[in-house]
Amino acid sequence: MHLKKITLLFFLIFATTSFAQTLSLKEAIKTGLENYGSIKAKSNYANASRENLKQSQRDYLPNLNLSAQQDYGTINGQNGALYGFNGLGTASSGPALPEQNWNAAFGALYLVNMNWDFFTFGKTQQKINLAKIDVQSRENDLQQEKFQQEIKISAAYLNLLASQRLLISQRKNLDRANVFKRTAAARVKNGLLAGVDSTLATAEVSKAKIALNLAKNFVKEQNNKLVDLMGVAPQDFVVDTLFVNQIPKELLTGIASDSLHPLLQYYKTKINYSNQQVKLYKRFYYPTMSMFGVLQTRASGFNSDYGTNQTSFNRNYLDGVNPDRTNYLVGVGISWNLTTPFRMSKQVSAQKFISQGLQEEYNQIDRELKSQLSLADDKIKITLDNYAEAPVQVNAAAQAYLQKSTLYKNGLTTLTDLTQTIYTLNRAEIDRDIVNNNVWQSFLLKAAATGNFDLFINEF
Repeated sequence: MHLKKITLLFFLIFATTSFAQTLSLKEAIKTGLENYGSIKAKSNYANASRENLKQSQRDYLPNLNLSAQQDYGTINGQNGALYGFNGLGTASSGPALPEQNWNAAFGALYLVNMNWDFFTFGKTQQKINLAKIDVQSRENDLQQEKFQQEIKISAAYLNLLASQRLLISQRKNLDRANVFKRTAAARVKNGLLAGVDSTLATAEVSKAKIALNLAKNFVKEQNNKLVDLMGVAPQDFVVDTLFVNQIPKELLTGIASDSLHPLLQYYKTKINYSNQQVKLYKRFYYPTMSMFGVLQTRASGFNSDYGTNQTSFNRNYLDGVNPDRTNYLVGVGISWNLTTPFRMSKQVSAQKFISQGLQEEYNQIDRELKSQLSLADDKIKITLDNYAEAPVQVNAAAQAYLQKSTLYKNGLTTLTDLTQTIYTLNRAEIDRDIVNNNVWQSFLLKAAATGNFDLFINEF
């Protein structure tokens, strides 16, 4: 029997260590950054912008088109004007005969065409510059999203830690209530106390059970928030509690950050992107200079004397598609739509207003971060004062509880006085748990305001 108990105890210890492993804050952040949907999405957006940059750089390459066609049809020509509207027209080439005929033969056209906008007055380069800033903007957006996620996971982790410590305090409170319920029941049974004491003790136990259940529910809520931020399947976490009993070392030396806040960096690149768009739109005021070249080979089943002899053609396929006439053409051209500056000027004005709007958003966020930094400094001072007072309160409440419990056991005080000290001790323990956690929360708030998360995470 003794061996069975030892085996059962070993199994319970193994099960506890296997399925309730402690989750560190660094592990929670690492998992969240790898799994969270918005980070994955913005990572893909950043990759897309890098590909767009490569595409913009390749836009400077010349266009090189190859074309080949083989046809069968008539070549009746007619004197007159014609515009191939939307490409709805044929390109039959033949003599203008006095009447329609239905002679048909094979023909072919083989074409190589090259054109290159070799000088665009900076339009191509500005497009490349715009694509580079877009890459930077997407990367900064990804970094600020990661930063925000690190802050959210850390806050959720601290909240879960606080809830689990509150749960421990409520369990201690229930244990104390159960002890004095048994004490009161025994003294009532022996006729040393009135029966009302046993009833009051039962009420206190029920109250402690309700408080414990509320604490359990609070733990579950905070655990689910951390699960959501980590992007993992629902599970119960046990968090590390060692660090919360001490204050961050960095608070003793102060926090400084020379780098720009990730959110401000993101908005700065948005402003740069808008300003770059203004530069690009202005480049459309200017013309485009192009080089072009064409090499064309034709074949036809109609002979050269077909204009005077309408029987001089051959319906043989090979004769019709075998090339026998070649032309080439090279040249330089310039194109300039003179109405473009009038149209683009309004787009330039609109983009300038967008840049001003983004600048105002940047200024507003900068003010909010400075205000948040000031608030964090005030919170740190208050939480450090409370951190020093919390042990004093707990020790005093524990002494009062010990005194009252001793007096009650000896019939020298009432259960009402005792329950008051139990409540005071429970409140002091809860205040201690909250105060210790608030020190780290205020430190996290300052790290969030400065934009330097390393200062916080390096404490772990």
